[in-house]
Parts: sequence; C-alpha cells; structure tokens
Amino acid sequence: MEKQTTARDVGKTVPETAFPEAIPHSIAEDVYGLVTGSTLFAIGLTLMKASGIVTAGMGGLALLASYLSPLTVDQAFWLFNMPFFVLAWNALGKNYFIKSVVAVGLVSIITAITRFSMEIGSIHPAFGALAGGTAAGAGILAILRHKAGVGGVTILSIWTEKKFGWSVGWMSFVLDAAIILTAILMIPSDLALYSVLSVAAVSGILIAYHRPGRYTGY
Repeated sequence: MEKQTTARDVGKTVPETAFPEAIPHSIAEDVYGLVTGSTLFAIGLTLMKASGIVTAGMGGLALLASYLSPLTVDQAFWLFNMPFFVLAWNALGKNYFIKSVVAVGLVSIITAITRFSMEIGSIHPAFGALAGGTAAGAGILAILRHKAGVGGVTILSIWTEKKFGWSVGWMSFVLDAAIILTAILMIPSDLALYSVLSVAAVSGILIAYHRPGRYTGY
C-alpha cells in the first residue's frame, strides 16, 4: 500500500509517485498563459522604466538602451531578442521557438501600448524595483509554465549547454551580471543599487515558485 503524505512529511522529499499525473495545457490555455505572462512582464518593465532603473536579462538590456539611445523599451526588447530566435529553433525545438517568438512579440506590443495608455507621474525607485521586479518575475513564471521564454539570455545559456556542455545556471549568471555591471557604469549609483534590488525581486519569484514538482502541467 502506498504511504500517504502527512503533515509530518512537510519539508521532506516527496516520492515522485505522490505527485498527480501531469495534464497538458490546451491551446487556449497556452494562449491565455502567454498573454497573461507577457502583460505582467510588460507592466514590470514599465514600472522600472518610470523609475529609471534596469534589471537582468534582455529586459534590462532594453531598459538600458532606452536611456542611452532613441530606441523605446519595446523596440529594443524586440530587436535584441531577434538574433536568438535562430538558436531557440536549433537548441530548443519548434514548439519552444514559436511560443517564444509569440511571447517576445506580445511583451513588445503590450509594452508599446503602455506608453500610450499609462502615464506615471512619480514613482520611487525602491517601489519600482520591488513592484516592477515582482510583476516581471510573475510574468516570466507564467511564460515558463507554458514552455516558452522571453529572453536571449536563457536561450543562449541553453544553447551553450547543448553545444559546449556549459552550465545553464552559471552562463545565465555571467550574462546577467555583465548586463547589470554595464548598467552600473552608465546610470547613477543610487539607481544602480535599486536595479540590483529589482533583480532580487525577479529572482525571488522564480526561486520560490519555479521548482521541480511544484507544477506538473506542460
């Protein structure tokens, strides 16, 4: 007889058989999930843009470009991600490629819409970092749940693992660190510190909720 999980077992490793059978997402659920995640991510970028800060990943690079060039966040986000779509096809397959193109396109479009539909008069960088980072992290989480990605950093990290055997985690860390270090040299020091806080907010969501066994849908 299979042992049932009790309150005493909380915090212990639960046998794989204790998890419910994985149920695939329908097409409608994938569409809704990608739209929801992209909207949250776009709102996060908008709050961080209004705060004058950056974050990690392609979103952070797009924010930095918007401060240093005529490009808007949505334009930069789309342009910077385009070269990595080829790697997504080769390293992660057709389905991931299609969903990622859709997700990146939705983030770009929704972020563009916020420029005309949302006006933020004043926002403290600390709130922008925490609220923006949390919203962006929740958006990334939703998109990941539906087997897609929103950034070249993740795609490049997975490609290098397949090509050279490099660690995805360490490669992502190095690339994100390079983006943040570049930003620190180009924006005021106090905003650079708040930018690090935004990275922590994004990472906190993913660390807490993107864990094996916590979600079995696909």
